[in-house]
Amino acid sequence: MSTTSLENKSRWPVWLCWLAMVLDGFDLVVLGTVIPTLIKTQDLGFDAVGATFAATISLVGVGLGALFIAPLSDRFGRRNLLVACVTWFSIFTIAVVFAPNVAVFSIFRLLAGLGLGACLPAALAYMNDYAPAGSAGKSTTRTMTGYHAGAVATAFLALMVIPDWRIMFVVGGIAGFVLVPFLWFKLPETLPAVITLPAVSKPAGKEASKEAAPAVEERASFRDLGRKPYPLVAAGVAIASFMGLLLVYGLNTWLPQLMSSAGYTLTAGLSLLLVLNVGAVVGLVVAGILADKHGTKKIVLLWFALSAVFLAALSVKIQNELLLNAAVFVTGVFVFSSQVLVYAWVSQLFPARLRATALGFAAGVGRLGAILGPAVTGTLVAAGIAYPWGFYVFASAAVLAVAALVLVPQAVTAAAGKRTAVGPS
Repeated sequence: MSTTSLENKSRWPVWLCWLAMVLDGFDLVVLGTVIPTLIKTQDLGFDAVGATFAATISLVGVGLGALFIAPLSDRFGRRNLLVACVTWFSIFTIAVVFAPNVAVFSIFRLLAGLGLGACLPAALAYMNDYAPAGSAGKSTTRTMTGYHAGAVATAFLALMVIPDWRIMFVVGGIAGFVLVPFLWFKLPETLPAVITLPAVSKPAGKEASKEAAPAVEERASFRDLGRKPYPLVAAGVAIASFMGLLLVYGLNTWLPQLMSSAGYTLTAGLSLLLVLNVGAVVGLVVAGILADKHGTKKIVLLWFALSAVFLAALSVKIQNELLLNAAVFVTGVFVFSSQVLVYAWVSQLFPARLRATALGFAAGVGRLGAILGPAVTGTLVAAGIAYPWGFYVFASAAVLAVAALVLVPQAVTAAAGKRTAVGPS
């Protein structure tokens, strides 16, 4: 196959993985856009407790998908998993429209979350399989701009259709069904599968069985993350991912309600959610460039530290509308790209055969933070103290992420089972 043909073919994975992240971005903010309406109208029997339960249980599904389904792409291929996950998510997103009560609504969200949870790490692993050496930061952050582009589009859609909240889920489900055939027909299997298989020699007799054995041993599993040199690295990035997703989901699920508690209007809260995610897209582009230039560790530590500062600043009510939007925009620049930089770093720290497993582990543990963030904030909302205490909780989470990542090396080599820390390039 010619170089030109390969280059043309490679455009499909870039755009299709980006669009898969758009669907993840939809899920990121859709509950945040409909919760104020559901609580206000008490449709399906929703109140603050019911909304907290729905937000929490849907993220349980996402966490389970990341932990137990995403690693299957290391064994059976990224393409098949992405197709299956997007199809599954789309079915149960449409199903939400027909939910008769809070319980069924929550069950459908749980099931949709299983597909979405596996989609993100599989897509990121796919993109890093194709990424040129030294471009993991840019590749990951560029792909994840889809995540927040989807969030922006969803917040914008909510401004047009709310209080008719069901349209939100109809659009999300249909978008997934439209993407599926493109994934099936245009997405090739990842490069490692193409490169590795022809390289295996096929000697005859007993020698063949001896040569075949290592291929079975190369199958990735979570047990590999517990072997030197990976335990400390896996623990550090998992804690940071936990804190990062606590911020991402806590803010996107409850920001409109937090702002409502602070005295802002519902329209203002939805607009700020849009501004927050526009900031995220800008932050992703800048963070990826800086990470590849100065080293991912330096930038991710700086980004989490600045996130803590700006989140704490939002606990002070800002009367000037322009200044408020600017503060929320800058907060979005640092908060969301901090989490994505963790994924970029994971892609650099672990070898290709462990990449989806490590990303699934980081994302899966991170989803526990995604569950905790909305649950804690929802509890504060129910108690009537969400503002300003919600922002104090978020700022503290960013500080803990910095503490966890300080001890993780810039890079890891697995030669002779020893860990080697490599300074920033």
